[in-house]
Amino acid sequence: MARWDRGQPAAIPEWFFKAVETPSESAAVEVDECDVVWRSWGAPQGERGLLLIHGMNAHSRWWDFIAPALAEDYRVVAMDLTGMGDSDYRYEYDSTTYAKEIVAVCDAAGLGTDVVVVGHSFGGNMATKAANLHPQRFGALILVDSGLRHPDEPFPDMPSMGGRAKAYPDKPTALARFRLQPPQSCANAYILEYIARHSLMPIDGGGWAWKFDEDLPNVLKDAERHPEDYANLRLPIGMIYGAESKLFSERTRQHMQSLIPGEVPAVAIPAAQQHVFLDQPLTFTAALREMCREIG
Repeated sequence: MARWDRGQPAAIPEWFFKAVETPSESAAVEVDECDVVWRSWGAPQGERGLLLIHGMNAHSRWWDFIAPALAEDYRVVAMDLTGMGDSDYRYEYDSTTYAKEIVAVCDAAGLGTDVVVVGHSFGGNMATKAANLHPQRFGALILVDSGLRHPDEPFPDMPSMGGRAKAYPDKPTALARFRLQPPQSCANAYILEYIARHSLMPIDGGGWAWKFDEDLPNVLKDAERHPEDYANLRLPIGMIYGAESKLFSERTRQHMQSLIPGEVPAVAIPAAQQHVFLDQPLTFTAALREMCREIG
């Protein structure tokens, strides 16, 4: 990775460069005529599996600065759900197909039935669907700022995540337009720039576009969250969320714990919003490692 901060050597901490420069391997598995891309860190055999699933319009490279620290104890895999990242696009998307993709990546990567699945936001929703449809395939599930709000809790106003496809004439122009969805501030500008740089693709005829299908929210089916999705879970569950998240409040946590059977450990990361591991990457990594031990 090019070190874009050469003129400001103190701008980006060394741990970050060490993490993102850790070698990883890429592969793909076909699911319903579409390639699903995944990346891995750590030994292919001998370690328990840990699968990382990104949120809406994101991709596996969002985990580049998290995964290497976890690879000390796990075989870590991060996937691109179809319609996002380097995986293929579909004409339609649905939770059943996403569940098949999650299982297929686990199988292709050699992750056993004790695999811990970590899903952020939309990725957590799809991981929950997968755990309902394939209850014997996974060992534990950790939801990262992902869940079902109390029915009486109002949903905050958020801009639509679909819309007209955007193309930019050059990479600097595109990078300047990168925004988190849902919108939030983030003090770690170097993380945002790293993600933005890995979120762009050249397009035919010149120019650059983001690596996600902008039609996805409009053609996505059966992705709604229901109380029974959580009430029917029969594997160890943990929750990590941003203490300042607008999408996962204390009331949401209480509601989730009332739905999910058994004890559900939950950790609120201070000074973090919905994109919790961008806001507090080291604190999040430590909390995730500890939760894996606790529920595993």
